Order: sequence, then structure tokens, then C-alpha cells
Amino acid sequence: MIDDQLDQLEELRGDLPLAVQGLEDRINELQRIIAAREQERQECLEKRSKNEQEIEQKLENQKRFKAQLYSVRNNKEYDALTKEIDNTEVQIKKMEMENDSLADLSKKLQNEIEELTPMFEELQKDLKEKEADLKVIIKANEREEAKLKVEREKIEPQIKKPDYAAYIKIRKAKRGVAVATIKRSACSGCNNVVPSQRQLEIRRNNKLFYCEYCGRILVSSEIAESFH
Repeated sequence: MIDDQLDQLEELRGDLPLAVQGLEDRINELQRIIAAREQERQECLEKRSKNEQEIEQKLENQKRFKAQLYSVRNNKEYDALTKEIDNTEVQIKKMEMENDSLADLSKKLQNEIEELTPMFEELQKDLKEKEADLKVIIKANEREEAKLKVEREKIEPQIKKPDYAAYIKIRKAKRGVAVATIKRSACSGCNNVVPSQRQLEIRRNNKLFYCEYCGRILVSSEIAESFH
């Protein structure tokens, strides 16, 4: 069976395809986490810079307000200036506290990035090695695999669509083994006995028959041998 031969070639790859996929998933997730940490760190730095500029501006304003205290004409103007000075002082302290928190968060994020980066690089190294191993195996069998796929493409249009759909469904359900042969009057897939009358009908090869127990498509040993 062509699909069986393709499955055998696939099995030669072992767990490498799954290992490669698993590493790619882990790398993508780690890359996403590192990028998110870096973005958050940059936002912290930008916010701190903006706060520092505002603090500098408010300090200048505060100096101006204090200077104006010496030229006030009445208590109302004096109270208004002192209130403005106090409010500015509160805003400055609030932004300074926020900057302290941002500095701590930025440092924390930087530490996390520095911890994750070596892990990311190690996973990339492992992925590169496994991809190379997989490429060697694929390269060794690519001609045979390509030949089998061409043969499969030629045969597929000759199969009735309902039969092909049933075959694919069974193949998925039975881990790639959709067809069973009759060996010693039993289904090779589940070893349950196939009635004699059914065996005769199967040998006529004019329609599909299914195992009553495992659901696989049954073919005679003669038909199976003709494909090998």
C-alpha cells in the first residue's frame, strides 16, 4: 500500500518532527514573553523620562512662584501663590514616587529579560540541531517519497469519492492503518474471524467491505500481495 510505505518513511523520522514543532512553539512563546517584557520596560523608561521633564518644568515654575511672593500686593495674591507652590510640591513628590516605582519595575523587567534570553538562545541552538538531523533523514528518502506521492496522486482520482472519504476517516481513526488483510480467515487489524461467505465476497473485489469489529477496510491476501 502506498500510504503504508509513506507512513514507514514518516516513521523513520522518529519523534524529530514533534520535537522540532515543540521547540518552535516554545521559542515563539518565549520570544513573545521577552518582547512583551521589553516593550513594558521601554514604556517605563519613556514614562520616567516624561515625568523628569515635567518635574524640571514644575521646579522652574516653583522658583518663579516663590520669586513672585516678594511682589504681591495683597493677602489674596499671596495665598494664591502659596497654594500653587504647595500643589506643585505635591505633584513633584507624586511623580518622584512614581519614577522610583518605575525604576524598580524597569530593573525587574531587565532581570527577567536577562534570565530568559539564554534560555531562548539555547532553544534556538537545539532547534537548529534537530532541524539539521531531520533534514538529513528527509534528504535520504526524498526521491522515494516523491515517487510514492506521484503514484498516490495518480491513483486517488480513480477512487470513488465516498470510498476515499471512508478510507480517510478510518485512517484517521485507526492511526493511519485503514486497510486490513484476511490472514488465516481473520482480520489482520483486530484478529477477529471473518465469516467464510464474507471472505468469498471480498475476493471478488467489486466493492468495499469493512471488518464488523474494528471497522477497517478488508481486502484479500491476494489483493494485498499484488500491491507489494
